[in-house]
Amino acid sequence: MKAKVNIYLKALIYLFLFGLLHFGYDSTGLEFLKPICGTNESVFQHLKMGFFAYLFTSLIEYRIIKRRFKGNNFWYSRILATILVPWIIFLIWYLVPAIYGKVTLVLELSWALIVTYISGVFAGIIEKEVEKLKISLGFRTTVLALFIVSIFLFIWFTYRLPWIDLFVDPLKLE
Repeated sequence: MKAKVNIYLKALIYLFLFGLLHFGYDSTGLEFLKPICGTNESVFQHLKMGFFAYLFTSLIEYRIIKRRFKGNNFWYSRILATILVPWIIFLIWYLVPAIYGKVTLVLELSWALIVTYISGVFAGIIEKEVEKLKISLGFRTTVLALFIVSIFLFIWFTYRLPWIDLFVDPLKLE
């Protein structure tokens, strides 16, 4: 029998950790938290928080089930889900601005909580399906490479922002 943590419970743990990472640096001012915590309200910082919150949630999950776990795709499925979480957040989050435009602060905060939870559920569904697959060395290598690149970019751009924002027309910057 495969050991597993309920997807909905895992999404709640992820939501809780996301909240800790959201307020962790601002609340404490501890410099060592900067690479994993949000440092401002930018989209990028929220994507970074999602990435690290899901990674930490998977580490907690492993700690809970490690004695019962027998599969060999556990980490590849979790790492892939961790890589995908920021992009799931991005896709779901922008539905409201696309459909309704600017909304009230209460709706924005409510939507943020919903999006974070849903992104955890979706990532959990993806990881559970990937865990069942027979995966190749090429797939494993790709997942690890993307994971390393993700960690690098999330930490690097915490300290050195890229030259362009996601939605800014580069022609208007000149």
